[in-house]
Amino acid sequence: MTSPPTAVLHAEAAPALDLLTVPQVLARLQLGRSTVYDLLRTGQLASITGRARRIPAHALTDFIRTRLEQDAA
Repeated sequence: MTSPPTAVLHAEAAPALDLLTVPQVLARLQLGRSTVYDLLRTGQLASITGRARRIPAHALTDFIRTRLEQDAA
């Protein structure tokens, strides 16, 4: 019996990174397009750029948590 290649083991061990599109973030936050792009431009909401801009789901969660903490203070 042969073991799977190392690359396969690493892919299975690493959690999948959920990446959201800007329209998905717009829908989740119920904000306008320009507001979301302002959040991205100022670094308040992290994103990955390449052929298209993507927002990691954890970055959106962190943004929401930070906003909730600011509102509670």
